[in-house]
Amino acid sequence: MEEYKIRIQNAKQAIKNADYILIGAGDGLSTAAGLEYNGEGFQRDYKEFIEKYHFEDLYTASFYPFSSQEEKWAFWARLIKLNRFGEPLKLYQELLEFVKDKNYFVITTNVDGQFETAGFDKEKIFAVQGDYRFLQCENACHNKLYDNQEMVEEWLKHTKDCKIPSHLVPKCPVCGGNMEMNLRKDGNFIQDENWYKQAQKYDQFLEKIEDKNVVLLEIGVGFNTPGIIRFPFEQMTYQHLRTTLIRINKDYPMVSQEIQNKAISFDEDIHQIIAEVKEKSL
Repeated sequence: MEEYKIRIQNAKQAIKNADYILIGAGDGLSTAAGLEYNGEGFQRDYKEFIEKYHFEDLYTASFYPFSSQEEKWAFWARLIKLNRFGEPLKLYQELLEFVKDKNYFVITTNVDGQFETAGFDKEKIFAVQGDYRFLQCENACHNKLYDNQEMVEEWLKHTKDCKIPSHLVPKCPVCGGNMEMNLRKDGNFIQDENWYKQAQKYDQFLEKIEDKNVVLLEIGVGFNTPGIIRFPFEQMTYQHLRTTLIRINKDYPMVSQEIQNKAISFDEDIHQIIAEVKEKSL
């Protein structure tokens, strides 16, 4: 317990002294915040889909080869509404409270838009892997994304027997083919103009922080895509003299030996850590 208190105090001090905070977030953050990929919430919210398709969890369900577009979009309407257009999650709001007055930036592999929903400046968020809010041409015939919020409401309103009406199935306005979620799952993932704009802002932020007091706040990032956040954060910590890595990860809190004296690791409850670090870091 004493050792935990020391880590909390060190994290508070690092954040207090930081000129810049770079948040790197993976799915462990959204899971801790309350988005359920299995368990009671999944059983409740997707009951009819589970009964019909025998889904075991939301992640594998998202790759299910539906036999029709009507079935596919009925499922995705439910997923998008619950995960993208719901109420802000408290944990994300608490995160915002202690970085909002700092120079911050967010890079995330999450596609649920929770940072934006919680009130983070969308100009300071780089969602590398896509966003549930947008559709694209399945064949990537053109470089444009389409906001699906109004579509989702219509799909939900008219869903029956786990299907939407055929006339509501989205089609590509250019080639007439099927539409797909804008999620990085194959070579057809579209990186539109806004994706490149945010990627450039991220690079510019990295240039600004090279010789400053910096905290890299990494939360819930495992080894699914470690080359996007986890490994670069360790490399930056090693290369930059005044950088501290705060890694919060229930399953993978370990850090490379070379940066152990510049890193603070937690495998305890994320809610508790954020609450205690926030307490005197504002």
